[in-house]
Amino acid sequence: MKQADDIIATLDPRRPVLIAGPTASGKSALALRIAEAQGRAVVNADALQVYGCWRVLTARPSADEEARVPHLLYGHVGREPYSAGQWLREVMPLLAQAQAPVIVGGTGLYFAALTDGLVEMPATPPELRAEADRIRHEQGFEALLRDLDPATRDRIDIRNPARVQRAWEVLRATGRGLALWQDETGPPPLPLNKTHALVLRPDRDWLAQRIDRRFDQMMAAGALEEVRSNMAFRDPGAAWARAIGAPELMAHLEGRMPLPEAVEAAKLASRQYAKRQRTWFRNRMKQWTAIALP
Repeated sequence: MKQADDIIATLDPRRPVLIAGPTASGKSALALRIAEAQGRAVVNADALQVYGCWRVLTARPSADEEARVPHLLYGHVGREPYSAGQWLREVMPLLAQAQAPVIVGGTGLYFAALTDGLVEMPATPPELRAEADRIRHEQGFEALLRDLDPATRDRIDIRNPARVQRAWEVLRATGRGLALWQDETGPPPLPLNKTHALVLRPDRDWLAQRIDRRFDQMMAAGALEEVRSNMAFRDPGAAWARAIGAPELMAHLEGRMPLPEAVEAAKLASRQYAKRQRTWFRNRMKQWTAIALP
């Protein structure tokens, strides 16, 4: 990575810093370094690190790291649904603080909401979400994909089951495709040209090795015990339950998969997730400053 000190030297402390990158790419460490050097807070932009029930499995900052600089919007949500709109409403007051924060994460939709704008859509009725969960479980998310309007299919990540289901729910709940809703997006809350926007672009093989090594570290740090503590609340359709590695470790705890096989499956799921992230960032963050890794 380009030396952190060199990056810090280019940053105007009055401007928010945005750091996006795939899982295990080192973005949280870079955010912490910048925050310490410039007296900033670190703000989470990861859709799974908001949940208090996960720390190890989502690689949330450690208690020691949180003590070094303020860390905001981490682990502050229970197991209830949490949307990009909710995150945006919570992050906006933080931008008004005297010292601009470092916003870091791997959820591209959060950054898009912040720098491109976000249209507020009606909430999905619980019974409709239950129907979508049932179809996805019984027939696969491809059954939901087939029902989407062409404009939405062309715009969303059709390999991401959660995104497909959300688009299906919007269409069924409102009678209008997600693409139409997005076309009504208002002005961006934080224009990109008023930020320092950095996107980490790691080498694929280098990242794969880091992902595998980090998952081994997670296991040593108690990931299996953390998953066990959440088993009683299991809800495969819930957003909180989609932490990468959780389904595989739950399968082991239920006796459906030997532990070594579950660990390898979790590592594979992490690498596949990173691939989707890299594709999204490459396609949607062309105006961000790219930092090649290693």
